[in-house]
Formats: sequence, C-alpha cells, structure tokens
Amino acid sequence: MRIMLTVAYDGTAYHGWQVQAHEEKTIEGVLNSSLKELTGEDISVIGASRTDAGVHALGNLCVFDSASTIPPERFVPALNSILPPDIRIMKSEAVDSDFHPRHVNTRKTYRYGIYHGEICPPMERLYRHHVYGPLDIGAMQEAAAYMMGEHDFAAFCAAGAQVDSTVRTVYDVHVETSENGEHIDIYVTGNGFLYNMVRIMAGTLLEVSRGRIALSDIPKIIKSRDRSGAGPTLPACGLCLVGYDFC
Repeated sequence: MRIMLTVAYDGTAYHGWQVQAHEEKTIEGVLNSSLKELTGEDISVIGASRTDAGVHALGNLCVFDSASTIPPERFVPALNSILPPDIRIMKSEAVDSDFHPRHVNTRKTYRYGIYHGEICPPMERLYRHHVYGPLDIGAMQEAAAYMMGEHDFAAFCAAGAQVDSTVRTVYDVHVETSENGEHIDIYVTGNGFLYNMVRIMAGTLLEVSRGRIALSDIPKIIKSRDRSGAGPTLPACGLCLVGYDFC
C-alpha cells in the first residue's frame, strides 16, 4: 500500500527536508523514524519538495510504502501522536502504487513573508524577514508581472544547482499587504523552482520597491541569465511552501 501524506512544519529547528549524511535533524529523518516507531517497518518517505534549512511548509507532500494494516486516513492521528509539535500530518490517503510526487504535473505555491516596520516583534522573527524604510508596493506588483510566464530563470538560481535546464514556468506572482502595511506576502506559483529561486525573486522585488533596481531592468535581468544582476537571496525564515495543485 502506498500512502501520501500532506505535511506541515515549522522548519526553524531543522536542516531542511532531506536526510543529511552527518545526522543533522531533518524533516524527512523525523518522519522516517516516526513511521518506523508506528509500523515497525524501515520506511523512507519520498518528498515532493526538498525544502532548505529554516524553510517552512503548510502542505508539502510525501509518499511511502507500507504493509501495515492501519487504514490510510488513520495515519494522521497515529503519526501526530508521535511526531514533535513542529511537524504535523494534515492529511493521509492511499494513492496508486506507482504514484511519485515529483513525477506528476503540479502547480506549486510558495509564500515569502516580510515584516515591514522599525522594530520586528519577537514572534515574527522566525517566519518573516524584517525590513524597514520606505517601500513602493505598487512597483513590486508591476515588477512581479514581468516574472510571470516561461523563462530561463538562471539569473534567479543560486550557485551549485545541479539541473538539466533552468527554464521554468511561473503562473502567478503577486504581492499582498496587511491593512497596516506591516505584513507583506509575496506569492509565487510555478511548475517547479530552481535552487533559492523564490528567495532571489523576493529579494529582487524588494530591491525594486527600494528603487535600487528599475522596473525596466527586470526583463533585462531575466534575459541576461546573470545571477549578479538580480537581488539578494533573502533569509530562509520568510519562505513557506503553501501547497500543491495537481494539473
């Protein structure tokens, strides 16, 4: 039986999703050990997205195979009774035996959170990047529109990425703000993302809002494929994998 889990987690205390060679604590590692405790089986989950250290998720996906007699939907309460409080299973369901979460067509949505104010409240610091000073939100929205579509996003990819192609399709990029302007959320939906791509996109939009990158430069940056022309890679704390839509 193959089971798919929808997993939410606070990534603050973890070295990312993927199991590490040096035994650092990871989301995948904790899930594997919890499943072994529950079923008695040596299980290695297959994740849809290998989020980096400090990145959060509301709806990452993973699958695993088990001979357990536990009904698929009962893995939610069973695992949540074992897992630490910063990891929660939101849904569990049976899927086809050949289903692989990275081999299906999906739309993935990330949110990058910013706290805009002179002093960042302590409860915000783990989930939002703190900025202060004047920001032009309208310019951010205009710049975001240039990032939509199918492009070669090499300029928004951190060094060290091992991919066959840097072409990706971004279906939507938009910016939402709270009424008081303190919370700024950048939403990006695409068919896949390069290493640190969303954090670099967010950093570029922030530079536009500060007047350090011109709106007209965004198409030029994309066309250049040159990482040095884009904005900084913002900290991991502000990034959250919101979830997936199957196409």
